[in-house]
Amino acid sequence: MFLQRIGNRGIRLGTLFERAAHRHPDNVVVLDHDLAIAPHLGRRTTVAQIAGLVADAASRLWAAGVRTGDRVVVYKTNGFDITLLACAIARIGAVPVLLSPKLDGATVAELVRRVERPFLLTDRAKLDHDLPSDIAAHAGGVLDAVRLFERAEVPEQPAVTVPPEHPTLVTHTSGTTGVPKLAVHTGRTLQARHRPQASVAALVRRRRPVAIHVSFVHSRLFTALSITLLRGFPLVVLADDDPRLVADLFAEVRPGVLEAHPNTFMRWEELADDPRRPLASVKYFSSTFDAIHPRTVHRMLGASGHRFPVFGQLYGQSEVGPVVARAFTRQRALDADGRCVGRPFPGMTDVRVVSRDGRRVTASSPGFIEVRTDGRVLTYLGEQQRYDGQRDGSWWRMGDLGYRTRWGCLHLLDREVDEIPGFGSTLAAEDHLFARLDELAEVIIVPGTDGAPVPVVCTKDDRPLDRAAWRSAVSALPAMAEPVQWRLADLPQTATTKIKRLELARLLGSADR
Repeated sequence: MFLQRIGNRGIRLGTLFERAAHRHPDNVVVLDHDLAIAPHLGRRTTVAQIAGLVADAASRLWAAGVRTGDRVVVYKTNGFDITLLACAIARIGAVPVLLSPKLDGATVAELVRRVERPFLLTDRAKLDHDLPSDIAAHAGGVLDAVRLFERAEVPEQPAVTVPPEHPTLVTHTSGTTGVPKLAVHTGRTLQARHRPQASVAALVRRRRPVAIHVSFVHSRLFTALSITLLRGFPLVVLADDDPRLVADLFAEVRPGVLEAHPNTFMRWEELADDPRRPLASVKYFSSTFDAIHPRTVHRMLGASGHRFPVFGQLYGQSEVGPVVARAFTRQRALDADGRCVGRPFPGMTDVRVVSRDGRRVTASSPGFIEVRTDGRVLTYLGEQQRYDGQRDGSWWRMGDLGYRTRWGCLHLLDREVDEIPGFGSTLAAEDHLFARLDELAEVIIVPGTDGAPVPVVCTKDDRPLDRAAWRSAVSALPAMAEPVQWRLADLPQTATTKIKRLELARLLGSADR
């Protein structure tokens, strides 16, 4: 078999911080926010202190009645304590089910029902303002995360080791096409995702501070933490991607490695113009699981003060983790083909593109992208039939359209559900517009009520779109409707800041009526 077999132990979330503290007890963790469950730790703490917090949280959850094998839904106000609570839940052998704070209460209630009477770990703000009043009827018990720590000390509960093939974490998919699916990870599948990312991270020799702004409910965060902490790299965790706040923090801590979602990097383009040069210390940039516009890569690399900075792009999804990767340098950042997302990790992942109509797969006749990896989730919780529908033996259909070049590079052209017949790649058209219109903060091409492509544009600082520049930029593209300008804050987004294109098209159609 082409895939190398992984060890039997898998990633152990419950003892991650404890093992990292044993190796590097004085390693520093810097936060841009206070932990709701432990505000006394402040915004600069150590891995050893975080390990103690995780162990204490696990003991308090045990005292509250959570037992090995139980499922615990975590839906609380945004913060790194979401991730720490997940580790605490895993420490006693229970299964954390992480729901984004951005999800609305009705969606959360549906997902809680799907989990089948789990404990719900939340907080007062979510109970009072987001969750439906009958949420307790769908849960086996409701726990207030903050109040857990207001109680007296409890007996220490030792860590529980579960077999690596057992569920250890449940995260939800992006929800760009409806109610999110609940993806079930095991210690073994998470370890399989860790390996390709660790092979890339091994290129980072010096212990540079690693700054991460990734959704606290995303599976990628756990593998990123494992790689960073076990190697003793100082960790900077961001909850807020406001460029002004980020610039202040980076000017102080000077990260050497920076990871974020593609749309976050787009928002951070303005950091390149900050006179304090908050990105000057960054040598390695890493983007999670989605293609990124070449203009953004060019801006990031140009802001680095290093002679040879590198921007690493990973393509994958929640169900399979990273599958292919590509590296950008200054020499090829701006003129690079943004649709080329990279090549598989040798011996760890594989990819193929299946024809839709029997013809050879090409750029003009893209096919279904399918991947193979040991990092694939075990199932969709409560939706086994839906999970099976995306499998073809060991292959997994990504829901994307693309093709491979003769050199083996995978090109991503569109999501299957977002394709506009006769238009070509909407993502390639968006790349083209970004490269030619610096004023754009976002552009999304969606079908209008008549099926014709409609560009929805957002500009920096919501300035009026320069129509003359727009007409010049679109002259080389297939015909589209006139652009519709929206505020960036009004676009529907997922937990990882991806734009919900189907929802945007629906909202656009409602506005037209």
